[in-house]
Amino acid sequence: MALTIGVDVGGTKVAAGVVDDRGTILEKVRRPTPSTNPKETAETIAEVVDLLKGKFEEVSAVGLGTAGFVDEDRSNVLFAPNLAWREEPIKEKVESLVGLPVVVENDGNATAWGEARFGAGRGENFLVLVALGTGIGGGIIINGELYRGRFGIGAEMGHFRVVPDGRRCGCGNRGCWEQYASGNALVHEARDLARVAPAMAGRLLELGDGRPENISGPEVSQAAREGDKAALECFRTIAHWAGQGLADLSAILDPGAFIIGGGLSDAGDLLLDPIRAAFEDALTGRGHRPLPDIRIAELGSAAGIVGAADLARVRPLQDVVV
Repeated sequence: MALTIGVDVGGTKVAAGVVDDRGTILEKVRRPTPSTNPKETAETIAEVVDLLKGKFEEVSAVGLGTAGFVDEDRSNVLFAPNLAWREEPIKEKVESLVGLPVVVENDGNATAWGEARFGAGRGENFLVLVALGTGIGGGIIINGELYRGRFGIGAEMGHFRVVPDGRRCGCGNRGCWEQYASGNALVHEARDLARVAPAMAGRLLELGDGRPENISGPEVSQAAREGDKAALECFRTIAHWAGQGLADLSAILDPGAFIIGGGLSDAGDLLLDPIRAAFEDALTGRGHRPLPDIRIAELGSAAGIVGAADLARVRPLQDVVV
């Protein structure tokens, strides 16, 4: 049984797992991320790898999935928004610490690969993973292969702009898709509604202890599941923007399936039904073309670990196919 280690490196946690060739995580471990110190971050990654490697001696390689721009050689992180990594040679550093081959991948790509191989995308060679979380991440599979772009930093779909001169985004631009169709966008809509129409947003305010700024994503989801009209309106607004964006991606990529992951996907049909409606309404040539399936991701928070581990297993990268 071929075993590899997948590591999901985020701004707050380093989560790692030993994964077999069926995509099953055999054991997991996590540590806080020392995000302001690149040296300590590499040492933390090495710590969790060594801990797992000590329990499974047959581990053959390590895959790192991290938010940010990974270069075309899958070795260096050019820029990571939530880590102090700038032109960081993380492959070389971790390999020297753990004594195993290391593959570095963008976390959205790793998640897409995990879903394509072992989750909701099984059997589909043309798919797009859209992770609706705090922002929007994603990954693209074309003809069974990860699409990374010429310089390795493709599929940053959260930052294509949908509203000229719209809301300011953390990337430095305005009007990015993730400002209108993410978990943060859902909270923005709910808080704004509670401020301008408190009578309509009574349940949201109740869950937020009477203060709009206390309303967070779980409160909006809870109120929506209860049938609260204000919360459902917030979900419809987010779903409208999400569906519009998927329609634009479909016009460009023509995938067979969209896999919806990230924290917002926990809302299930509360989100998926209006996304499908908005998508079909905005799709170019609707009524005269096949529709891609729009599904909820299956692997949840484990997808990044599973995908990174599998990418490490199937190197060299140019030979990777679903």
